[in-house]
Amino acid sequence: MTTLMQMPDGRLIQPQIVLLKEGTDSSQGKGQLISNINACMAIVDTIRTTLGPRGLDKLVVDNRGVTTITNDGATIMKLLEIVHPAVKTLVDIARSQDAEVGDGTTTVVLLCGEFLREAKPFIEDGVHPMNIIRAFRKASELALEKVKEVSVSIEGNSKEEKEEMLQKCAMTTLSSKLVGGEKEFFAKMVVDAVGHLDQDLLDPKMIGVKKVLGASMRDSFLVDGVAFKKTFSYAGFEQMTKKMVKPKILALNLELELKSEKDNAEVRLNDPSKYQEIVDAEWNIIYDKLEKCVQSGANVVLSRLAIGDLATQYFADRGLFCAGRVEQADLDRCTRATGAAVQTTVNDLNEEQLGTCEVFEEIQVGSERFNVFRGCAEAKTCTLVLRGGAEQFIEEAARSLNDAIEIVRRATKNAAVVPGGGAIDMELSKCLKEHARTVEGKSQLFIHAFARALEVIPRQLCDNSGCDATDVLNKLRQKHAAPNHEGLNFGVDVNSGGILDTFAHFIWEPALVKCNAIAAACEATCLILSIDETVRNPRSEDAQGGGGGGRGGMMGGRGGRGGGRGMRR
Repeated sequence: MTTLMQMPDGRLIQPQIVLLKEGTDSSQGKGQLISNINACMAIVDTIRTTLGPRGLDKLVVDNRGVTTITNDGATIMKLLEIVHPAVKTLVDIARSQDAEVGDGTTTVVLLCGEFLREAKPFIEDGVHPMNIIRAFRKASELALEKVKEVSVSIEGNSKEEKEEMLQKCAMTTLSSKLVGGEKEFFAKMVVDAVGHLDQDLLDPKMIGVKKVLGASMRDSFLVDGVAFKKTFSYAGFEQMTKKMVKPKILALNLELELKSEKDNAEVRLNDPSKYQEIVDAEWNIIYDKLEKCVQSGANVVLSRLAIGDLATQYFADRGLFCAGRVEQADLDRCTRATGAAVQTTVNDLNEEQLGTCEVFEEIQVGSERFNVFRGCAEAKTCTLVLRGGAEQFIEEAARSLNDAIEIVRRATKNAAVVPGGGAIDMELSKCLKEHARTVEGKSQLFIHAFARALEVIPRQLCDNSGCDATDVLNKLRQKHAAPNHEGLNFGVDVNSGGILDTFAHFIWEPALVKCNAIAAACEATCLILSIDETVRNPRSEDAQGGGGGGRGGMMGGRGGRGGGRGMRR
């Protein structure tokens, strides 16, 4: 029985129960679920046209006016700055696909959107979401088993055959990118780059990518070793030795600059003649450090921190090469490749702490100079130097090559490929439709809807290529329905607008990419379908506290040094 409360005027009313803060927006039920599905479908339609070798690019301008031209699904989703809480799930699966396998980011978002599109009519008809989720997960398991069943292993082949197959996988990835016109050139470069790595680790951090504006993209090249742009240099740099054979390399995390005393330092002297000794002490400290570097036997000195003009001239006079303010990533690759250990002090240096390589040289690339270490014995590494006429083009080329590198790495570790061009999707769709006929109850409809959603990949490939999607899909269904799996490898031919044997034409993709895409898309779909209420707490109207007060004043410049002295020879 509900307890009523009596008002002062004698009226009886039912008391209100307040659970949420005033202003909280709460939406629940079937309407909220359909709203989430519609939001996801809207963002999927945004990147739908980027799929495949004939996919179009998106030009995204951020709030700072920086423009990005790309057709990479993960990059687009990240740049759109999506605020809808449910749609952020699609951003997460695109990023996880990019991090896990490197390619298939548009595919995974497209599949998730199509699964939701197929589930929407059932939700509107009053079907409980958990029934759909259960059937979708079962269909996903069957699809993953089928992918593993039809995949072809490239393990056990000769080195030349395996490299050729890896190049085919890289070309399939690059065909949908901005550099697709030169996919043969870059595919070979990518396979060579991965081949330079330690085949047990295949650490992608050991592949450096450097961008130099100018020339054409065919002027890009691969450096067998570590390469980085010439750092900021002082007078005396041009007098250094720019090429060495089997040099000893010293890596430091230490400043080699002349340091003055602090502005508030106070030195009291009874004898004015002692003043010069105080000034000389500063010089002696830096000269002691430089002398220890030279006595260590090093020929090349690299430092994460600054190497000043005094040290630069000192090393140049003694036939050494030095570079200060080397980026952390470049220094890490250099130390891991050459075997040098980063030192924070120059005391007690010995041969074990120095690295080495076959050849060190400085080369000119366009308007930039590069320091190159070739033939590194400790760890295998390489550097891709990309050329191009526009900054946005080079940035997109770097993203494209990153996807290709990840694909080749995964194909090297998990040497199984499946036919691309929508062939594997049509085969999965056919098998799931056949399985659905053996299932009783409503699940038959849901598994059939899952199978129908997989056809979105070949259909979108046709739409993006300007082909008749209905005609091509009918031909593909006919081929894949042939007995003894004769039509297993047939997919979309984006050039002629028909169908072709994609496996025979070397349109391959690693099985891992397809497995990860289906699994991630299914999980994201189930997550969104399981949400029946969204609660938005009101934003705090309190002004965000700014940062703490700044320091009282900037440090002053160097003060006078008194009587200095010239360069020590």
